Amino acid sequence: MKQKNKYIPALMLASSLLIFWEIYAASGLISKRILPRPSSVFEAIYNFREVILSHATQTALEVVLGFGLAIIFAVAIAILIFLFVRIRTAIYPLLVVSQTIPVIALAPLFIIWFGFGLVPKVLFVALFCFFPIVVSLLDGLLNTPNHYVDLLKSMGASRWQILRHVNLPFARDRFFTGLKISATYSVTVAIVAEYVGAFKGLGIYMQTAASSHAITQVFAAIFVVIAMTLLLLLFILYLQKISMPWKYHD
Repeated sequence: MKQKNKYIPALMLASSLLIFWEIYAASGLISKRILPRPSSVFEAIYNFREVILSHATQTALEVVLGFGLAIIFAVAIAILIFLFVRIRTAIYPLLVVSQTIPVIALAPLFIIWFGFGLVPKVLFVALFCFFPIVVSLLDGLLNTPNHYVDLLKSMGASRWQILRHVNLPFARDRFFTGLKISATYSVTVAIVAEYVGAFKGLGIYMQTAASSHAITQVFAAIFVVIAMTLLLLLFILYLQKISMPWKYHD
């Protein structure tokens, strides 16, 4: 019950903001071409549901594939640099430097290298979701209590057995933290990649709507992006709850 109740304040605040937005936009103090009412946005989502769903499906595919690819490589790299100190000192600084490159600067290069299809968007999402997962998982692995490690060593456990039975279970919570951080901007990264060059996706839909001054449809796409991000976060929270039931025990 406590886990359900903790979301009530956020839902109340979001509802209050939507009501205030509706009243303000309907008051005539601002043009509907600049700020449409939320009710008009939801109406646009319904009226253009088939087109929006088609574009949203493409963006969702890019996010799911890119996010999955990021998880696979992040887990592999985190374990590798945890086990081998020399590899850690060589690779970790490069990972940090990679995050200093602006997102918008890499997007055109990916389009040039891989074309306008699905591949560059998937790789783009994977690249920018990769770092938080690596850092969080590695931090969890490195902060495993030493007495547990020493206990398994005294029992003759191998390095891989210690990793499997001690390090990875203790790093689980921070691993999910990295997943949630990456999930919050995975959809946005896919949208940026679509803006630069794509045939289909919510980025293209928003770009086309903005060019036609269809502001309501732009907001409709934004609402869909928010919904997609929240669904991804809820899915990760669900997996965390299954994986770590004690954390959510009342």
